[in-house]
Amino acid sequence: MTNPSLPENAMEAGPDLSVSLAGLQLKNPVMPASGTFGYGEEYSPYMDLGRLGAVVTKGLSLRPKAGNRTPRIAETHGGMLNAIGLQNVGLEAFCQEKMPFLRQIATPVIVNFFGNSQEEYVEVARQIDQIDGVAAAELNISCPNVKHGGIVFGTDPAAAAAVVGGVREVLNKPLIVKLTPNVTDITVIARAVEDAGADAICCINTLTGMAVDIHSRRPQLANGTGGLSGPAVKPIALRMVYQVARAVKLPVIGVGGIVTAEDALEFLIAGASAVQVGTANFLDPAAMIAIIDGLDRFCRQEQIAKLADLIGTLRC
Repeated sequence: MTNPSLPENAMEAGPDLSVSLAGLQLKNPVMPASGTFGYGEEYSPYMDLGRLGAVVTKGLSLRPKAGNRTPRIAETHGGMLNAIGLQNVGLEAFCQEKMPFLRQIATPVIVNFFGNSQEEYVEVARQIDQIDGVAAAELNISCPNVKHGGIVFGTDPAAAAAVVGGVREVLNKPLIVKLTPNVTDITVIARAVEDAGADAICCINTLTGMAVDIHSRRPQLANGTGGLSGPAVKPIALRMVYQVARAVKLPVIGVGGIVTAEDALEFLIAGASAVQVGTANFLDPAAMIAIIDGLDRFCRQEQIAKLADLIGTLRC
């Protein structure tokens, strides 16, 4: 992959790992996946958070949420199941207790958020738009619409478009929409949220899965089912990112099973403009730093001056 046309001194200062995402300039494409990194401060003893491309917070709701009863995590071959239930401190406590720390980080802060009705989504977005220090918002549409029979917003194109459109009306910050993979054709949802005003798309969220305790003959999770993440889902996530990147004109953030720099590179080549790292953070709190260093090494070895030039270069 060596590029003989590069000037002899092009790599002396090191490769340029920066990427552009929905109006944000990121120093590199690596960020945590929401729900796997707390509110950022929890991981500060293990790394310089300023080295990350961005920090993505745990999902926020209008009011505090206790989440599901335990047990709510189960290990699986090549990954893990979780049914945390979107536990979070709520928007008010986040502003008072978490944002003072996040404002000190020399990297963009992206706030993930959710609701159980379109009205809730819109109100949370309205308040997030007023928070100083928040660079962008990530909309989680993998939630049930309690006013319409519990159908998940992200599995119905009309519902997805409606909630994105409502949020778009009150949110001036860049809007990233995180898609569920639990659909027949993810590109249909992707095009719907693009038309409704999304600035970027993040895919994928977890896949619905289950594990059984053969001795008690009960589910290992108190909730019965949970979201599968980790290396086991990577081929599915990579395929969906490739499909979505071809179906829309928006930048795509790839997430699902990324553990190494090589994993991240696959997503970038398939069309992702940035990547999120989730389950790997539980195995190694400094996993993202290792991935960033690995991207730098790869670019040096392959004589790639600008990492962004790799985005969407898959040869089919």
